[in-house]
Amino acid sequence: MTNIEKGVALIIGAGDDTGSAIARAFARDGLHVCVVRRPRHVDKLDALSKSLNVEGGSASPHPVDARDEEAVAALITQIETDIGPIEVAVFNIGANVKFDIADTTPRVFRKVWEMASFAGFLMAHNVAPHMVARGRGTMIFTGATASLRGGAGFSAFAAAKHSLRALAQSCARELGPKGIHVAHTVIDGAIDSNFIREIFPKVDAMREKDLILNPDHIAKNYVQLHHQPRDAWTFELDLRPYGEKW
Repeated sequence: MTNIEKGVALIIGAGDDTGSAIARAFARDGLHVCVVRRPRHVDKLDALSKSLNVEGGSASPHPVDARDEEAVAALITQIETDIGPIEVAVFNIGANVKFDIADTTPRVFRKVWEMASFAGFLMAHNVAPHMVARGRGTMIFTGATASLRGGAGFSAFAAAKHSLRALAQSCARELGPKGIHVAHTVIDGAIDSNFIREIFPKVDAMREKDLILNPDHIAKNYVQLHHQPRDAWTFELDLRPYGEKW
């Protein structure tokens, strides 16, 4: 086993913006970061891992489809055996799609649920036994406004995010007494990301006025959740720009 003093931070959903920022924050905190993304994004995954290592961190790329039961189980076993103990597991897959209910096909609904909920279960299912055996660890599940309420056109997304929140609550109640900190974040607002920049023409103005979430600032909160003393754990943390309506 590699000698990694602070253990491993597993980031499932290490995308271009928030996921990469979370990975970078935990790398700077001294953990080895295992970044996970679908195999079709292996080039971006490799680039992220290399950049974290160049910056002085420790990282490795793992191109895995988080919906694949056998692949996720094998990934967790590999990390625990060959790299180090998973101290932090972050589930950060978004799956934000918008379709009218009549246009939401069963395939779309099922795929969104698999990406944003079932994959989160697979992470928790496979990581929990290792954390419980050690009596410590942190799991963080990234939610959204849709975790709390549905919106027109977001039936699939809201259903999946509601499901993920329920999963996180159940895990927190079961695993908290065993020393595992489980947290769910509600990211309530637009994130300064490639996706948002493509659909919002006024991102620059929003950024200047602090009306859009900075991925680095989200990531700092994730690290803080990991370091909370267990006599004052947060289960649900909602993050939004000061001017966001809620």
